[in-house]
Amino acid sequence: MKLAKRLSVIEPSPTLAVSAKAAALRAKGVDVISFGAGEPDFDTPVFIKEAAKRAIDSGATKYTLVAGTPALRSAVAKWLGQAHNLAIDASEIIVGVGAKQCLFNALFALVDEGDEVIVPTPAWGSYMEMIKLAGGVPVLVPGDPTRDFQVSPADIAKAVTTRTRAILFASPSNPTGAVLDEATVRAIAQIAVEKNFWIITDDIYRTLVYGGTKVFQPATISPEVRARTVIIDGVSKAFAMTGWRIGFACAVKPLIAAMDTLQGQSTTNAAAVSQAAALAGVEGPTEELERMRLEFDKRRQVMVQSLRAIPGVTCVEPKGAFYAFPDLSTFVGRKTPEGKQLTSDAQLCEYLIEEARVAVVPGSAFAAPGYVRLSYATSMKNVEEGVSRLATALGRLG
Repeated sequence: MKLAKRLSVIEPSPTLAVSAKAAALRAKGVDVISFGAGEPDFDTPVFIKEAAKRAIDSGATKYTLVAGTPALRSAVAKWLGQAHNLAIDASEIIVGVGAKQCLFNALFALVDEGDEVIVPTPAWGSYMEMIKLAGGVPVLVPGDPTRDFQVSPADIAKAVTTRTRAILFASPSNPTGAVLDEATVRAIAQIAVEKNFWIITDDIYRTLVYGGTKVFQPATISPEVRARTVIIDGVSKAFAMTGWRIGFACAVKPLIAAMDTLQGQSTTNAAAVSQAAALAGVEGPTEELERMRLEFDKRRQVMVQSLRAIPGVTCVEPKGAFYAFPDLSTFVGRKTPEGKQLTSDAQLCEYLIEEARVAVVPGSAFAAPGYVRLSYATSMKNVEEGVSRLATALGRLG
């Protein structure tokens, strides 16, 4: 069957593939612990679900405006404004079907054929695929694992060309949990202003930070920087609302209008009932969010300590999100007890799911071969048992 050429430049999501394989094994009765999915194991807070039920009974079953309900756009403007100490108007907000669609729309609104988008790595693989779908070229700039994966502004500056259209980064990061420090963000913003390109920040893990870590948003630096910054945010992670599919983008009005046009020819609006639920979330109490964050922090500490106790494993401490990103490169090239040589991190991950019944995502999916990503958005029991299984399986490699 002949398919569109645009599909030839992109790859399926490795994280979704790992989760699907783990689910398939579980369906067969196999005891698999999955560290694959970036999805909280907590249920959506009750007050949000109750608000959705009331909304259905009140008629939240019809189309809304493409950019979202006025109530939600106003609430998000206030929510983000308070978070970043900015005056944000509702017209600078669009609601999408998850933060992923908002990012997709932003890239398609900004990137022309051959334009370059700088991506500090390790990075979520969908960034690179969406850039390519938009006709752009991802330009990867590796972060330094000896400095908590901080990216060097000097390296960013070297990556800039006349075709540079934007830089895209997440802080906290998926997959590393790294948080860019203020000095780095300020330096990146200065380069963006001097070289005239956009800054796109994926802030979906913004509130999931630990140990007193602070997230610095470049739009707060100056009106000039804010005018070229696109803030992507949403409710999926911190509110445990992944399946509700609600995300937000904040940017200057002309860009939001362009994204509205794109969305109007794709999904139209996000689901009305999901928007009502998101409204309850951003306007509601924060106690449940804090409870989940504190539990993530406990699991984070246990997972990192347990990984570091495995001979041959090093692991940078994640400061945010809910991922650990250990370096397992010393195990690539080794042989299984059956004599099979594991020549890549992908083969190593295959071995771990077959031998240890533990599902992890290979670092090559994030432009960081030799590493693996483990999500601690699962129970403490799974964290302890899963890492123990992983240690045993790694110990059997020759």
